[in-house]
Amino acid sequence: MNDTASVIARKLLEINAIKLNVDHPFTWASGWRSPIYCDNRLSLSYPEVRTHIKRLLSDTIKQAFDSIEAIAGVATAGIPQGALVADDLNVPFIYIRSKPKGHGMENMIEGKITPGQKVVVIEDLVSTGGSSLKAVEALRANQLEVLGMLSIFTYGFPVAEDNFSRAGVKLISLSNYSSLIDEALKLKYIDEEQISKLRQWREFPSTWGN
Repeated sequence: MNDTASVIARKLLEINAIKLNVDHPFTWASGWRSPIYCDNRLSLSYPEVRTHIKRLLSDTIKQAFDSIEAIAGVATAGIPQGALVADDLNVPFIYIRSKPKGHGMENMIEGKITPGQKVVVIEDLVSTGGSSLKAVEALRANQLEVLGMLSIFTYGFPVAEDNFSRAGVKLISLSNYSSLIDEALKLKYIDEEQISKLRQWREFPSTWGN
């Protein structure tokens, strides 16, 4: 997976799906100040990158979850990625809303589901794991068996690892923050002086830059 992590990190940097700026950090919805902004949805606009990610996700599922019966995408960015993978694997696709629909059937899960159905969840990005694991809770509440979760990228925060461990969910990510920093240095997106600040953020994301 190390080679895969490096290749994906490089591709995301090259299409500007991941942006790095130590001097003028981004502000997340949580209020955290961050030197990185990740928008993997941009990969959908690049057929070569989109196909590469789809095939890697599909191949990983075949290797790690051979009893899969359906793919579940997490709204919103996990929906197109999940649909591509489900089509590639020729299995049913469903998706999980961030909250129940406010009218009609008020569904939180869209698509045909069957109690006991074995699903793999697709997410584009994992930070703390909070929203991703909410999707898992919704699936389990509807008596689906969650085999695990795949994401394109993870920051690798210890809090996320703890959250997934407590929830009993296996998480596999195609790429990660450490591989990203290595590739960014090779591509000269950053220099040696900036690496220490980037690594500090990874260790103390909630207080970095304050």
